[in-house]
Amino acid sequence: MSRLPSSRGASGSTTTRAAAPRRPGVLVQAPKSDIYVTLLGISLGAIIMACLLMTMILTQYGFSVSVK
Repeated sequence: MSRLPSSRGASGSTTTRAAAPRRPGVLVQAPKSDIYVTLLGISLGAIIMACLLMTMILTQYGFSVSVK
């Protein structure tokens, strides 16, 4: 496959060429979200919420986790 020559630096050429027709190629669609992506989002939210709650509980004890 060869590329079309660049129009940069063309001397005195003020006319524009019509757009070249596109060649058929492989069209890859973006993957759609499914139930597993939704479950990953829910689990991420649960982990973040658990970390926030754990931090709130640890602030009550001054972040002291010594065992007696």
